[in-house]
Amino acid sequence: MQFLLTSGGFHNATLREALAGMLGKPICEASAFCVPTALHAMPGGGGAVYRAVSAAYPSAMCGLGWKSLGVLELTALPSLKPEYWVPAVREADALLFEGGDSFYLTHWVRESGLAELLPSLRPEAIWVGLSAGSMAAGPNIIAPEPGESIPPTGSGVGLGLVDFAILPHMDHERFPENAMAELETLAARMPVPTYLLDDQSAVKVTAAGVEVVTEGKWKLCTP
Repeated sequence: MQFLLTSGGFHNATLREALAGMLGKPICEASAFCVPTALHAMPGGGGAVYRAVSAAYPSAMCGLGWKSLGVLELTALPSLKPEYWVPAVREADALLFEGGDSFYLTHWVRESGLAELLPSLRPEAIWVGLSAGSMAAGPNIIAPEPGESIPPTGSGVGLGLVDFAILPHMDHERFPENAMAELETLAARMPVPTYLLDDQSAVKVTAAGVEVVTEGKWKLCTP
């Protein structure tokens, strides 16, 4: 499986071109599933899910002009027969993991059975992440301080699909706690290399290796 792990979606042409290059064809000829699960665990999650799926904002992953686009709600999968959803996921060119609560998302990737399916997907299939959807792919979401509590729906352990961590939204005006210096402090507690990304940046993982795709700022912090 390939990975395109964005901080804030598709804010520039360089990121869109990177996705098309990984697909090996124009986006308008490719199929995708949106995975909005992480948004449900946020205040106003229902509205956020609608805005994501309807591509109500310019950088939305669902608004890239896909040939076909479905919705894969992970919390529903345990109640469904596998034949209702597994074949469609196997055929998809990309899975679009929305932002939100990364702990909740990793919990439901495992609980839904999707984690067991991922290793058998086509090598050219792409995990496309936005914020929490990118963080969940790494081996660590965040390293809690001693005594710090973690949400009941997950832990600081990610899915381990890639061997590095992502800390998104660096120096974003809406998130003053995500100033570079603050994210560097968080990264220093991580046991794996950690990419700090602004919303103009992403990390691409293919058979050729790991590459940063950017029109903005980023930093790699090593343990």
